[in-house]
Amino acid sequence: MQYADYAAWQRRWMDGDIHAKQLDYWTGQLAGLEALELPVDRPRPAVQSQRGATEAFEIPATLTEALYRLSRREGVTLFMTLLAAWDVLLARYTGRTDVAVGSPVANRNRTEIEGLIGFFVNTLVLRTDLAGDPSVRDLLGRVRKACLDGYAHQDLPFEKLVEELQPERDLSRSPLFQVLFALQNAPGSGITLPGLENEFVAVDTATAKFDLNCRCRNTIAR
Repeated sequence: MQYADYAAWQRRWMDGDIHAKQLDYWTGQLAGLEALELPVDRPRPAVQSQRGATEAFEIPATLTEALYRLSRREGVTLFMTLLAAWDVLLARYTGRTDVAVGSPVANRNRTEIEGLIGFFVNTLVLRTDLAGDPSVRDLLGRVRKACLDGYAHQDLPFEKLVEELQPERDLSRSPLFQVLFALQNAPGSGITLPGLENEFVAVDTATAKFDLNCRCRNTIAR
């Protein structure tokens, strides 16, 4: 199987019933979604410049282990726990209880393409309702449902979703979500090559594709 075979399959899939069912889900899930207005210290430019900067920080291993224990106890993944915390932070600074965050997924949910070289990544819009002052347990349950439902409907390309929903376009912000959250949960130690040493190096590109982009890299092997 080659990447071209996958592309041909996806094109046929787009004309089938599954495509319609996934579109129906996202249409309902994102109905009435409004832009997330982050507090800023200057006017938003009329056209998004994508200039940005990176602020790096580390979470202690003891806290990471505590988050793992909480996740196991509540039946959620570490990603869901971190996303819930991120949603709470966004809700606090925006004053909103309806928070939508973009998140990339590998989209390799078929055994035939697990080892295939190619770009399959898709972006999901994970919307969380924080109304009613939920407890941590209740919030984790809401985030878990939003994530699992999103994973079950991850085949619809984000670009196709924007095309179908036709949200009001604004050159000053990205459509459907303005904040991204990602967790790189495969620690790894780099490529092993005889006679060579290598290490992970974070590169600041001085760009920002979204208003805020939180990328977590977990270095604790499980």
